[in-house]
Amino acid sequence: MKPFNRAERVSGLIQEAISDLLQKSIKDPRLQAVSITGVDMTRDLKLARIYFITSSAEKTSREEAAAGFKKAHGFIKYTLAQELNLRYMPEFQFFYDESIEYGFHMDKVIARLKNEHSTNNQSTDKK
Repeated sequence: MKPFNRAERVSGLIQEAISDLLQKSIKDPRLQAVSITGVDMTRDLKLARIYFITSSAEKTSREEAAAGFKKAHGFIKYTLAQELNLRYMPEFQFFYDESIEYGFHMDKVIARLKNEHSTNNQSTDKK
């Protein structure tokens, strides 16, 4: 079993701390329906790419959430610096996580292919 490296541990701590901040401390309405799906840290711990989703699939809600994160960036960084006690606080970049939408799209494609395959097999069985 491979032990977790430091970047993975710190990314987990950051994800948990930001999720907690979103629930308890940040009152921006643009960030009320946002969930953090992952945090990727660089190996040197200087940059954290934070991925989020919104409860609405609309592009405007994504943009509003990104604007909310931009406005709350300083508060988030300051609060996490106090809470996590890291030697160096990484810079945060926020990105909308498109992997869930991509997964839904792939599910639809697979279902359509199965449906086409089953209808093709039924038409050849009747001959």
